[in-house]
Amino acid sequence: MDSTFFETYMPIYFQGAGYTIGLSISAIVLGVILGTGLALMKMSPNKFLSILAKGYIQIVRGTPLLVQLFIIYYGLYVINIELPDFLSGVIAVSLNSAAYIAEIIRSGIQAVDKGQMEAARSIGMSKSMAMQKIIYPQAIKNILPALGNEFVTLIKETSIVSVLGLRDLMFAANTVRGATFLPFGPLVVAAVMYFIMTSIVSKLVDILEMRLKQSD
Repeated sequence: MDSTFFETYMPIYFQGAGYTIGLSISAIVLGVILGTGLALMKMSPNKFLSILAKGYIQIVRGTPLLVQLFIIYYGLYVINIELPDFLSGVIAVSLNSAAYIAEIIRSGIQAVDKGQMEAARSIGMSKSMAMQKIIYPQAIKNILPALGNEFVTLIKETSIVSVLGLRDLMFAANTVRGATFLPFGPLVVAAVMYFIMTSIVSKLVDILEMRLKQSD
């Protein structure tokens, strides 16, 4: 691995890193949307919705992401739905992440003192208005650091989509390994790039957490 190696193959790595970041951002956004719905369903007084959400969360958290990825990817093919590889990866990772984010959001909402709701209702607010104006803003503040950590986890977990040929950073490393017949070095480069990406996000999460503490 000399200067020629890096000049030749680093563009492939950067392309894969861009794919990984795009996939992770898309998955965390969709995961938050789906996770919010699941959290509200789980806390709903409607038993059917609550059981449905609990079942989904338990199944997703109890099965490997790789299995879920295969089910989504090949399941869509079986029912004659052809999606771009990137979109298939986003769907699979988002559905997995939503189960974990749902628990983060639920715990954030439940961490808000019950007296907040009682005080809001006592001044004439409806339950939905109290949730929107009082409970949710406080819950968001509680869960932002945890969501940041979930994003860090997603950056690493998305490496699994390379088994389906999606052109992420891990796929780039395997491509370089095949082109150079170097079994170890290309993986080290990928590991360093994953470390840099996750370290940057972790630092941003730490800064955000410090600012949230200062505003208390």
